[in-house]
Amino acid sequence: MAKVRLLVKEGWIMKDYRFLQRKYLLATYPDRGLTFVKGKGCFLYDQNQRRFLDLMSNYGVSIFGYNFSAINQVVKQQLTRLWSLHSSFSDDIRAQASMEIIRKVGLNQTKVYWSNSGAESVEAALKFAMIATGKSKFLAFKAGFHGKTRGALSVTDNPRYRQAIAPFGIETVFVDYNDLPAVEEVLDNGFAAVMVEPIQGEGGVRLPDKDFLSKLSLLTKKHKVLLIVDEIQTGTGRTGRFLNLHWYKKIQPDIICLGKGLAAGLPIGATLVTDQVADVIPRLSHTSTFGGNPLVLSACRQVLALLDDAFLEEINQKGIYFLDKLRHLRSPIVKQIRGWGLMIGIQLKSNRNLVLRRLQEEAILAIPAGSDVVRFLPPYIITKQEIDMAVTKIAKVLNLFGD
Repeated sequence: MAKVRLLVKEGWIMKDYRFLQRKYLLATYPDRGLTFVKGKGCFLYDQNQRRFLDLMSNYGVSIFGYNFSAINQVVKQQLTRLWSLHSSFSDDIRAQASMEIIRKVGLNQTKVYWSNSGAESVEAALKFAMIATGKSKFLAFKAGFHGKTRGALSVTDNPRYRQAIAPFGIETVFVDYNDLPAVEEVLDNGFAAVMVEPIQGEGGVRLPDKDFLSKLSLLTKKHKVLLIVDEIQTGTGRTGRFLNLHWYKKIQPDIICLGKGLAAGLPIGATLVTDQVADVIPRLSHTSTFGGNPLVLSACRQVLALLDDAFLEEINQKGIYFLDKLRHLRSPIVKQIRGWGLMIGIQLKSNRNLVLRRLQEEAILAIPAGSDVVRFLPPYIITKQEIDMAVTKIAKVLNLFGD
């Protein structure tokens, strides 16, 4: 039997879970050096009951924080009814969730494919685009991120993730984000689709220029190329509308990818398509054993209900408040503060990773983006008082560094 390392703290004996995880978990993740055992509201608690303000919400997944009663109740209820059911059968939860997400998204989407993650939703989108067009060439954007599965990586421009498994079976042309002339130069009807994030999240919380997305949409229509919009991070309310696309007029994507917080922390992906795409997808061409299971979709239905217009506007206003507070900070290492809703980045001139570590020492959890950005994706239930607490500690950390 393997030995279990123990920690002794003030007379209490605890298992060293960090040691166990490092011993048995494949080392593909960074080690943040913390072990959490419970969560409540916007806070996570370690083995010593020290609480940390979670401004990353598990990379944008735990949008209602932890132990949110409205989510807990429906999941507990569904646990006593039906956990899992293959989609070759109908059930009440999946049927209603499918109708509700189509109505929530609007635009031209008429069908949904359920999966288990954002990357899976991208995999489905790429496959559907190739089936619908008979083509396998894509246009995507430098610094974009769409997942780490093989297909998703083919449209993700980051050598750090790509180099171990290249070449890919999908040809992708990458151009600079916001560079419409570059798109116009290369795009033609030989492409299956253009893949784009409304805001580049992992790329550094990079916002689109005015008219970039609308003109990109027009270019795809001109060349009869499908438009795939990756709303995995920007969607499900993150920018103060259910989709970031809902801030715009006249953008009509053919395929939309969702994931992350769509089930408030349970694993989910959704790929939404127009009739024109749905009508040519053959039966059995893409399925998932666990995709669309009733347990996860019970949480998804509650998320869709909670994110009404009033709550979405609260998210928008909290984002405006957070950004305003950050923009009043004075630090020589801050290059730019940018964001939309509760998707916020501080671009630094130096010391990004050290700033992240110092924030963690101050019990503030944040995540990196790009090479020089500290990213905040807090739960939507964060209060102004908690934002004020966070800004005070962010200021304290930034003041440790000179230019």
